[in-house]
Amino acid sequence: MRAAASAAAAAVLLGGCGAGDDKAAEPSPSASARTPAPSASGSPSSPASSPGGGTASLSPFEAAPAEVPRTRRRAETVAQAVALRPADWGAGFRAQQPAASAPGTVAVLDEQCRWQRRPLTSSVLASLSRYSELPGSGGRGTLKVTAAVTVHADVTAADQQLSTTLEEALRCRVQQVRTDERIAGLMSAASPYGQGGNTNADDQVVEIGQYLSGTSTQTYRWFVSRLGTVTVGVSVMGAKGYTNDELGQYMSAAAAKMLDRVKNQLGGKN
Repeated sequence: MRAAASAAAAAVLLGGCGAGDDKAAEPSPSASARTPAPSASGSPSSPASSPGGGTASLSPFEAAPAEVPRTRRRAETVAQAVALRPADWGAGFRAQQPAASAPGTVAVLDEQCRWQRRPLTSSVLASLSRYSELPGSGGRGTLKVTAAVTVHADVTAADQQLSTTLEEALRCRVQQVRTDERIAGLMSAASPYGQGGNTNADDQVVEIGQYLSGTSTQTYRWFVSRLGTVTVGVSVMGAKGYTNDELGQYMSAAAAKMLDRVKNQLGGKN
């Protein structure tokens, strides 16, 4: 479970930075149409080719060229297979309402720092977010989590998503997730392959902050990883009675499961 160790390392790295009790909401991967930026690692995209087009994969993982999604139908199949359902998070989890994002849309953080779903762009073949929760009991509040998968048209577009994710915490320190939910005090950091404990993905970005709902302030964690043309994201919105270590465990286990599923879908090898 190297991916789990990598996610946990990123969470620990940022654990002492910024104010943070909790945060809860979707921020699914954004696909804003911007001028290509440096990769999340801070270095320009490499011109090396790859099965998915664009920059080459940096991790040991090699996708089978024939399995890399090139049509929206195939991409939707991959997204459906990779995105975690409630039972995948553990015993007691159930679907939120709504249980999943609207088909044919991708999450975008607009100029007013509001998250909303918009039609897929030419650079995104499919995007799916599933929303689950663990009902509160025994003095604990309801824990909300999100599993998101975005399948891009090429590696360059997938790499750009990581760059955008890294930048959005700086552009919008307070973000509106839903009518009564916000995330604030955001900080982000990148761990390209071989750095920060990342031994399992081409690139990773972790974002931390606070989840604000009504009068409640909780810890927020958002973790995004890329393997080739596919990005997977996990958000955990804390609740009363949960420690940051427990939230990190949910996040790392979920990220590991989805990265393993991406590898299975793309038929590659390590």
